[in-house]
Amino acid sequence: MGDQTRVDEFTEYATARQNHLLRTAYLLCSDWHGAQDLTQTALLNLCKAWNRASRADSVDAYAHKTLINAYIRGQRKLRRERELRVEALSGTERLNSATHDPDRPETRLALLSALDRLPARARAVVVLRFWEDLSVEATAAALDCSTGNVKSQSSRALAKLRVLLGEEFSAYGPRSGAEGTALK
Repeated sequence: MGDQTRVDEFTEYATARQNHLLRTAYLLCSDWHGAQDLTQTALLNLCKAWNRASRADSVDAYAHKTLINAYIRGQRKLRRERELRVEALSGTERLNSATHDPDRPETRLALLSALDRLPARARAVVVLRFWEDLSVEATAAALDCSTGNVKSQSSRALAKLRVLLGEEFSAYGPRSGAEGTALK
């Protein structure tokens, strides 16, 4: 296959999937500018590895893995800055029964703020499992870990989100390990 054909294949894929990757990146970083940077980094890394990626069983799974790896690498580099930013948020307000409607902007902002308090891998698990609605197996493949690790990370992350957001919020999602779409 010629170089121009590979470039055309990648360009077609990137054009078709960049908005999806951008949405996932936003859920990971809670910042549109950061999400755009993360998406571009992931697409650049995907382009560099296009020969391998295009032969993978699922190019989307490969792209998710590339995006998650770029996110985790970036989080390691920015850990100190991120901790300062989280401290500046002065704490997520617990949701009370009057404001726990998932369609209210306050609920979404509280959720994004709570997601900021999760470690990078735990946040990645929550985003992939419950926003992207990936199976445990697909999430494990994207994160290059075991299904047991995904299950335990999901359970711990959801428990922490319940503490941060209040029990009223948990009515919208699964309880420790139950399947379903939470946090959407």
